Amino acid sequence: QPFKIEINEVKDTNESGSIDITDVEYLLKHDKNVATPLTGNGDFRSMESIELLKEADVVCTNPPFSLFREYVAQLVEYNKKFLIIGNQNAITYKEIFRLIKEDKVWLGQSMNGSNRWFRVPNDYVFSENAKHKIDDYGNHLIFVNGVVWFTNMDVPKRHDTITLYKRFSRETYQKYDNYDAINIDRCTEIPLDYKKVMGVPISFLHKYNPTQFQIIDGLNRYTILDVEKLNNWARENHIHLTEIKGKSKYFRILIKNKTI
Repeated sequence: QPFKIEINEVKDTNESGSIDITDVEYLLKHDKNVATPLTGNGDFRSMESIELLKEADVVCTNPPFSLFREYVAQLVEYNKKFLIIGNQNAITYKEIFRLIKEDKVWLGQSMNGSNRWFRVPNDYVFSENAKHKIDDYGNHLIFVNGVVWFTNMDVPKRHDTITLYKRFSRETYQKYDNYDAINIDRCTEIPLDYKKVMGVPISFLHKYNPTQFQIIDGLNRYTILDVEKLNNWARENHIHLTEIKGKSKYFRILIKNKTI
C-alpha cells in the first residue's frame, strides 16, 4: 500500500556536515518521522498525491517509466527539487531534452553494476533472460540496465572539467552528411581546439559541465527543438541528420566548447 513518509529530523551527519541517508527504516526509528498509509492508490496525478507534493521539499522516487515525461512536467510545474530514476533513453525525449538544454535538469551521480538492483514482490515472475537474485534477507531483486539519476540538485561532477588532449584534423573527424557538425563517438575524442558544433553521444551528459560546454540542440532524424525549416525538410525527405556516408548514428547531442 502507498505510504506518505515525513522526514522531520535527521541528526546523523557525515564529516562534511551533509546528511548521510542510506535506509528509510533507519529514519523511521526517530519518533518525529512518520509513515502514513494513503487513502488512494498513490497515483501521482491524484489530488491526494498533488497535495502531498505541494508540502514536499525534495522528491526522491522511481516513477513509472511510461509516464516519465508527465511526471517530470509535474515536478517542474510545482518547482520541486528532485532526484528520480529514469531510463537513459529519456534523455532523447523532446520534453526532457529541452529541460536539459535549458539547464533545468541534469544527470545525477552515475549508477553502476552494484547499485542497479531493484526489489520486486516475492511473487514477481521473471522473464527468461532477466538477471535476478535473492539477497541475504530473502528479498527478490532484479537487475535493470540503462537507468540513471535525473535531478535538478547540484552534484560535484557538474563542476569537473573533461580533460581534452586530441587535436582536430579533417582526416580524423567526419562530418554528418546533412548537418554541419563533426561526429564524436566517445567523450575522450572531443578535440581541444575545435570551436564549432560537435555531435556527442548521450553518455556525454554523465560528464557534462555547463561552464565548459554549451548544449546547442539534439540530433536524430531531425533536430528535436525549434529549427522548423530543417525539421520539415528532414521529415519530407526521410533524412536522418546523424547520417555519415549514408549510415545513421544514434541520437547525438550537439555541443560547443565554451572555453576557446
